[in-house]
Amino acid sequence: MAEHNDFGFWGEEKAAQYLEQKGLKILRRNWKCGHRDIDIVASDGKEVIIVEVKTRRESCILEPERAVDRKKIKSLTLAANSFVHKEQINLPLRFDIVAVTRHENDECTINHIEDAFLPLAF
Repeated sequence: MAEHNDFGFWGEEKAAQYLEQKGLKILRRNWKCGHRDIDIVASDGKEVIIVEVKTRRESCILEPERAVDRKKIKSLTLAANSFVHKEQINLPLRFDIVAVTRHENDECTINHIEDAFLPLAF
C-alpha cells in the first residue's frame, strides 16, 4: 500500500476511535458507490452521521478541514444519497468533518466539526 494510503488509514483509525469514545456507533467504514466514498458512517441512535476524515501532518500549511471544498461536498452529498437509498435509512442525516493532525511524535490532534456543512441540492 502506498505511504499516503497508510497515512490516510492511520487518520481514519484515529477518527473512528475518537468517535467511538464519544459514544457513536460506527456503522460503516470506507463505504463506496462507484468512484465516490464515505470515510465513516456513524450513528448516535437519533441520526446518521456522514463523516469526512482529513488527515495532515503538523508541518502542512493548510488545516485538514479546509480541504473539504465544494467539489468534495457535492461528492459526499451524492454518496450519502446512494447510501440512504441502498441501506434504507430512515433517520435524519448530519455531515461532520474530523480533522486529524499528526505530530512529529506520532501523537495527533483531532478537531471534530459537527454539522460542518449542509448537503448541496441538485
